[in-house]
This record gives sequence, structure tokens and C-alpha cells, in this order.
Amino acid sequence: MCSFCGCGEGDVRIDGRAAAHHHHHRHGSDHHHAHNSNGAPDLDFRTEATAGHEHGLGHGGGDRGGRGRLLRIEQDILAKNDGLAAGNRERLNGAGVLTLNLVSSPGAGKTTLLTATIAAVSRHMRVAVIEGDQETANDAERIRETGVPAVQINTGRGCHLDAHMIAHALDRLALEEGGVLFIENVGNLVCPAAFDLGEHHKVAILSVAEGDDKPLKYPDMFAASDLMILSKIDLLPYVDFDVGRCVEYAHRINPDIDVLQLSARNGEGMAAWTAWIAEARLRVSRGAKTAVQSLARVADHA
Repeated sequence: MCSFCGCGEGDVRIDGRAAAHHHHHRHGSDHHHAHNSNGAPDLDFRTEATAGHEHGLGHGGGDRGGRGRLLRIEQDILAKNDGLAAGNRERLNGAGVLTLNLVSSPGAGKTTLLTATIAAVSRHMRVAVIEGDQETANDAERIRETGVPAVQINTGRGCHLDAHMIAHALDRLALEEGGVLFIENVGNLVCPAAFDLGEHHKVAILSVAEGDDKPLKYPDMFAASDLMILSKIDLLPYVDFDVGRCVEYAHRINPDIDVLQLSARNGEGMAAWTAWIAEARLRVSRGAKTAVQSLARVADHA
């Protein structure tokens, strides 16, 4: 659903049901918008590339203004997304819910890590999950088997979640103060880097079964993430992966990124991961309490 990678328009579904109607641009100055139940216009789930074609943008070298107009379309879509993400973040902050956006390439072990994390923390804090995949509800069903609520978003041919989808998914979840919301993004190290969902932190998960040069190959993702998890470290004796080199590359891209190493299968490193979650959750909870206190002081002086 973006021109960053050329993914196509998809039939976006949340728990098997259409997320919203599209708004449609027609040639000329008139625009027709579909609206959601709150009366607000829905975001267009088409690709920027499709929008470009509908506005007369070509791929030929003779269209010198095409790239500039396509860039403006991208900027407009990202600006709309950022506005919705800010609304999501305000909603999550108001509820005191830590939100982590888990990003990785396919097969890095996000869902396995999630189920192990839920087992470790759900006795101490409320947990909810939003699952993103192009098709199937397999991962959401795995999460629900743990007893934790999960909402499945299917993006069709889309390669990432966006803030609009998350806003709809949040309507289906009961947010409880002091809880943790995990968003498992579509497996992709490119486009999810550009789309803010309203999360507090992006967490990039890199399996040691992948290349240790991934941070250099996909710099935007590691630059946008606050934490890199090296997963499946139980496989290190069997794969050609240089941990020190990978960490050095990640810090070259993002000097402030935290790094954890763990195995969801044998539990090594999981304590450090759950401690990181607890500390991040405490910061969000303190921020929510501070906001409430500030509003109370304003009301007292009104």
C-alpha cells in the first residue's frame, strides 16, 4: 500500500471484517469521501502508486514533474498517518498502556517470542496483542490460546500496518491502565519503518539465522527502533553470525539503540527482556499520572 516497495491495494480486514470504506479521488477538483461511524473521513487504503496513476503520473522519463508529484502524494499520506498516530498515542497514554511495535523480516520469531513473553509477564500485568499479517488468523489464534485478547488485522496485499488500522483495532480491545499492548507488524524491514502507529517504541527483532549485516542493509528500520533483539541465540553454534559485528553495525546506524540477546525456546535472556518491558511500562504509567495531575491542577485554578 505504498510506493516505497510497490505493494498493491489490499482488502484490509480486522478479525475477518472489512476495516472501513475507502475514500475515492476522482479526476478534477471534487473529492468523494466515505466516513466511519464517527463521521470522520476514512483514510484511503490504496497505494500511493495507484493514486499517482489516477492523477496522471507516469513512469516515463518525459514526465519530469511525476517524481515530485509522487513525492507530494507520499508526504500527504504519511502526514495523514502521523496525525492518526498522534491520536492513537494520546489515547494509549491516557490509558497508561505501554505499546510496543514489533518489527522484523518474516520468520524472525516474533510470534514465538510473543507467546513466551506473555507467559512470563501476564501474571503481573494486563497484556493485549494486535496481529498484522497479509492473510490468515494463525498468529492471533496462537496468542488467544494463551488466554490473552488478540485482534487480527489482515492487510491483503499491503506490506505494513498503519495508524488507521490500529485505531480500528483499538476499538475492539479493552485498554486497562498499566497494561501492555504488543503490535506484531507484518514481516517486512522496509515500509513499517516509515509508518508511526502511535506506539511508544519500535522493537526490531533480528534472528541469528539471518545475516549479521541486516542493520546496514535496512538502516531506516534500525534507525527508527529503540531496541534490537537478537533472537534464536540458541542457534549460534550452528550458524555463521557474528554478534559483535551485528551490534557494531546497529550502533553505527543508531548509536542510542538498546540491544538484547535471547532465546524464546530455552529462556536465555528473557529476564532482561521482561525487565526492559517493566521499566518502559513504568515510564508510561508515570507519564499518565503526571498528565492527570496536571489536568487536575488546571481544573482547580479554572
